[in-house]
Amino acid sequence: MKAKGIVHKYGDNVDTDVIIPARHLNTTDPNELAKHCMEDIDTAFITRVQAGDIMVAGKNFGCGSSREHAPIAIKASGISCVIAESFARIFYRNAINIGLPIVENAAAAKAIANGETVEVDFTQGKVYVDGQTYEVAPFPPFLQNIITAGGLLPAIQNTSD
Repeated sequence: MKAKGIVHKYGDNVDTDVIIPARHLNTTDPNELAKHCMEDIDTAFITRVQAGDIMVAGKNFGCGSSREHAPIAIKASGISCVIAESFARIFYRNAINIGLPIVENAAAAKAIANGETVEVDFTQGKVYVDGQTYEVAPFPPFLQNIITAGGLLPAIQNTSD
């Protein structure tokens, strides 16, 4: 499993209310949520993001409420992976549950600049940027299965068929 894309970079403590503002939580439609992803911190995000792009952030990304709307909005916007110094634990779990790959590496998150092209190899546990390689925990096969299936529920449904 790999992801490669242009970076959209944010700072520390990006909370779920910034990722998807509460005023837009009257829907669970991923495409509708994507239209408002990051709008309170980066009004141009949704016009710049392309399928496959990568989001990079500082510490405690996804803090705040436990809603799954935040990783759903990110994934539906076209982001293929989020790299951060650290994630709020409930966001981390929700991201995996909906099939959004996320990796933690403080050095990579600090070194990667907005607009750079980054490649992530989830199987090997490597982030490649500007001639540098950063090590991350590789996804074990069961997590790769969840992400490839599009989330936990589709992965479970695939095994019960």
